[in-house]
Amino acid sequence: MRPVTSNKTLLIGGVAALVLLGGGGLYLALQKPDATPVAAQGETEPAEEGEAPEGVVELTAEQQKAAGIAVVAVSRGGGGETRLSGRVEAMVDARAAVGAVVGGTVERVLVAPGQSVRAGQALVSLVSGEGAALRADIDAAAAAATAASQAHQRNRNLADQGVVARQEVEASQAQAASAEAMARAARARAAAAGSPSASGRMSIVSPISGVVTNVQVGPGGFVPQGGVVAEVTNPARMEMVFNAPPHLAALVRAGSHIRVSGPQGEFDALVTGVAADAGLQNSGAAVIRARPQGASLPPAGSAVTGSVVTESQGAGLTVPSEAVQTVEGATVVFVQTDGGFRAQPVLTGRQAGGGTEILRGLTGTERVASTNAFLLKAELAKGEAEHGH
Repeated sequence: MRPVTSNKTLLIGGVAALVLLGGGGLYLALQKPDATPVAAQGETEPAEEGEAPEGVVELTAEQQKAAGIAVVAVSRGGGGETRLSGRVEAMVDARAAVGAVVGGTVERVLVAPGQSVRAGQALVSLVSGEGAALRADIDAAAAAATAASQAHQRNRNLADQGVVARQEVEASQAQAASAEAMARAARARAAAAGSPSASGRMSIVSPISGVVTNVQVGPGGFVPQGGVVAEVTNPARMEMVFNAPPHLAALVRAGSHIRVSGPQGEFDALVTGVAADAGLQNSGAAVIRARPQGASLPPAGSAVTGSVVTESQGAGLTVPSEAVQTVEGATVVFVQTDGGFRAQPVLTGRQAGGGTEILRGLTGTERVASTNAFLLKAELAKGEAEHGH
């Protein structure tokens, strides 16, 4: 493997221009801000001072940011690749089957399937005898609490005059506290039922924001206690659910990466949870849940396939596949240095899930260029071309 011999300082900012090639490729066309004039014929041009070492691209933090070059740490652990089948589903907290706390007759249906609703918005209006009873309980409990409080106040005044014993004051105080507790409980029951009016009219509201997917009642129909009146789903809260072999539950963890292929193409996803023995019909299969990174999911119910890399027990090293470049026939990664990046020759192994195994050339403590690493490769190639003339 030949060493990388070209070198160049990457200049970004006001002297950088983006050039769009016909094939869709993109590179930085650079020029020095203080170019030395071409020497007259017959004169010898002095050598450049302060050249970067061979295989090094000098780059400041500001230039790196402007070029969009991301730097990542070298990951430890190689592993094998497992392909999984799955589907897009609404997350657990993104689905709501809205039911009636008390039975009643449907007076009005306020939404239709496909309509967007916000949390707390009324879906159905009911007239309920049970609701009217709950409201009556509130009034009765409030009246009892008021009476008990007034009785306690009278006993306190009489006790101050020596007419009533202190024990009676304490007993009336306990009765007042009990009556107030009963009033609070009555108010809470009515609030849970939808705060019915004195005539028993009440609204059933959506607990989440989303889209109404199903309405199961109509005006004039009767809804029993606990009966579902509508279903709401939040389309923004979607995830992918993959079925996996049981042994995979011990190898894949939250935070692992999955390369997903769906109707809209390929994208990266992050594992959010792994559940063992969660398959249907007691099959013992594991379930892996994942969410996309920087991509939108296809509609709910869409089929997707995933490729997950399971870690091995060895001390292998892995870098993102986009970090691996070929310079002058050598496979390299660009290792971050104090003043830029150094092209480090490496020996690569398997590729899976967007990562490439590094068998030799790195210690595991380095940080390497990943996104837009090809810009550094292009700059080295440009430097060699200039030195060749």
